[in-house]
Amino acid sequence: MDFQLTEEDKAIRALARDFAKREIEPIADRLDQNEEYPFEIIKRMGELGLTGCTIPEKYGGNGGTFLQWCIVVEEIAHACAGTATILDTSWGLVAHCINAWGNEEQKVRFLTPLAKAEKIGAFGLTEANAGSDPAAAETTAVKDGDYYILNGTKVFITNADVADIHVIFATRDKSLGHRGMCAFIVEKDTPGLSSGNIYHKLGIRAAHNAEIALQDCRVPAENMLGPEGRGFSVALSTLDGARVAIGALSVGVARAALEASVRYTKERVQYGRAIAHFQGTQFLFADLATEIDAARLLVYRAANLKDQGLPFTVEAAMAKKFASEVVMKVATKGIQMWGGYGYMMDSPMQRYFRDAKITEIYEGTSEMMKLIIAGRVIR
Repeated sequence: MDFQLTEEDKAIRALARDFAKREIEPIADRLDQNEEYPFEIIKRMGELGLTGCTIPEKYGGNGGTFLQWCIVVEEIAHACAGTATILDTSWGLVAHCINAWGNEEQKVRFLTPLAKAEKIGAFGLTEANAGSDPAAAETTAVKDGDYYILNGTKVFITNADVADIHVIFATRDKSLGHRGMCAFIVEKDTPGLSSGNIYHKLGIRAAHNAEIALQDCRVPAENMLGPEGRGFSVALSTLDGARVAIGALSVGVARAALEASVRYTKERVQYGRAIAHFQGTQFLFADLATEIDAARLLVYRAANLKDQGLPFTVEAAMAKKFASEVVMKVATKGIQMWGGYGYMMDSPMQRYFRDAKITEIYEGTSEMMKLIIAGRVIR
């Protein structure tokens, strides 16, 4: 097993890291405070090829590995978790989903503009009564000649208000359970498709989340993604990859939080010396640094399995669960290290703390990850 990154891996890491430091990090607090969607940042990432990292070259991408995608997500999250969430939704969910399940016509039509960030994607799966159990979706799809008529409401959807391309999940027959679910590509201007008000969130505030309403929304049958009745498989296989990327996002935020804590403790003097020189501080930093590295290795293992075309569902769950717990721990301990200053809204720690929490919830809660892992342990 080779733990070394290739020269190509290192090059894309350097590109993403430099871009994040120069163009995202200086405005990250503003994006967070104003709930400002970073349109220009997304455009620039498209120009640099970051959004098309794993999209095949024939569709305008770079044809890179999934491991490289996780490297990019980590570096962007190190600067701004909200921007990384946008990236993972539009390209980690939507583009990867179309690439894996779309036919040639769909790939040419939709992947090409996604690769250059000329269009943005949203993944319409979650509903009020269908979160951890997507098979309980109540959005319906009724065949009408060469169209499907979609009716229902999706909630908490990232990019819902700005997306040009939506992947929407609906059921053709509720009595069939998960076997009735279908996936559809729905374009922005399709009659009957609309987005609701933007949610005001605790963290990842640069990423907009809103409801999607479907009212007699007529979608061409040719826009079905994957075979009829296979929407559940489309969703789950796509979420496996997204969970690995959320693990990478968690590592990026954890790195940033640890670095901020180290900087502060080198400057903060108590009892005549910087608190970084106290053994208790150093032991804590040693533990946190070790856990961050362990989280990254779990992410890399799952990404490597995906790149080899091997099963990685359990490994994805492990990576997401562990990395999300690590980032919460690093952010929480970071606030403690900063003391009273860490609790203030003008400290960097409060943003890392707020951004960290969502990693234990979206793309599958920690509890769901435990069920997936336990399934292997007790089989």
